[in-house]
Amino acid sequence: MKFLHLSDLHLGKSVYDFSMIEDQEYILKSILCVADEEKPQCALISGDIFDRGVAPTEALRLFDDFLVGLTRRRICVFITSGNHDSADRLAFASRLIKGSGVHIAGAYNGNIEKYTLSDEHGEIDIYLLPFIKPGTVRRYFPDSEIATWTDAVQAVLGQVRTDPSRRSVLLAHQFVTGAFRTESEEVNVGGADNIDASAFNGFDYVALGHLHGKQSIGRSTLRYCGSPLKYSFSEANQDKTITLVELGERGKVTIREAPLVPKRDMKEIKGTYNEVIARDFYRDLSREDYFRVTLTDEQDQPDAMAKLRVIYPNLMRLDYDNTRTRTESQVSGSADASRLKPLELFEILYKEQNNQGFSREQRAYLDETIGKVWGEAQ
Repeated sequence: MKFLHLSDLHLGKSVYDFSMIEDQEYILKSILCVADEEKPQCALISGDIFDRGVAPTEALRLFDDFLVGLTRRRICVFITSGNHDSADRLAFASRLIKGSGVHIAGAYNGNIEKYTLSDEHGEIDIYLLPFIKPGTVRRYFPDSEIATWTDAVQAVLGQVRTDPSRRSVLLAHQFVTGAFRTESEEVNVGGADNIDASAFNGFDYVALGHLHGKQSIGRSTLRYCGSPLKYSFSEANQDKTITLVELGERGKVTIREAPLVPKRDMKEIKGTYNEVIARDFYRDLSREDYFRVTLTDEQDQPDAMAKLRVIYPNLMRLDYDNTRTRTESQVSGSADASRLKPLELFEILYKEQNNQGFSREQRAYLDETIGKVWGEAQ
């Protein structure tokens, strides 16, 4: 049996105030094109369908269209909620739509939903584990000590009795110890949400969601498929894909990737202001992509964001990499102000804030300005 494994759609998300809805619509259509080519029997969607609990109307419409596209292709869909989703809202009308082959696990209620499929090699059990925390699990296990996230997952999955003669698949949305994060993911202080990979033993394939970079942890079949789009510049160098999983007879799992090409890529460029606005610099770039520009000029360029957006209309972020930004500095206030002239005071302040003194032009300009204010050149 062949599965599409995807997660972390984050429908309705904005990045640096840029709505991603058009990009998300494009990538969901691309996933349906992959489905047309690969003809999977099932789609596993491992949480963070939406970017926030109360999803905007356009995000709801987009996901509705996507589900309709999957079911029209006779693809059975399994969905579990993530930490960004409202589990109860996500599961609204889930009992009604089961007849269409769409199965949604809402908030954890003390039980793990299980569905059974079959193919030429026998039966496959599909388990749906919503995003859980220790606090939401403790009341269902009053006689167990659940202090950590690993304790919580072990207690919940301890209820599952997988049959060693049958194949089993688990959908989960958690952080497994040893995985790498990106800037667009929520982080718990001290890594408190870490879950030991051994908690997921016993399943032929674990379809993980939560982390945006595709990766396997410990074994190839304990896998994050990654987000279908880039949602931060820490993901700029990632190649986004959709994971294709084929379960053969017991013990045989084949995992492949199909590339996903976005409508607009996310790129980082660096150089002086004059360099990044030069035609030779941007000639080979797709200027409709999303950009982070890092300027290396020692002096900030006035109104640089607006000027650069003439060339890079989807400029999301502007940074500087220079003497001032590379060294953190605080104004010490140690100089005896009563003994210093105004120009000397300004220069001390400027140097402590910017890690460099005035240029010749800056000194001359300030000297002239001070002379006008005080009535004489200092």
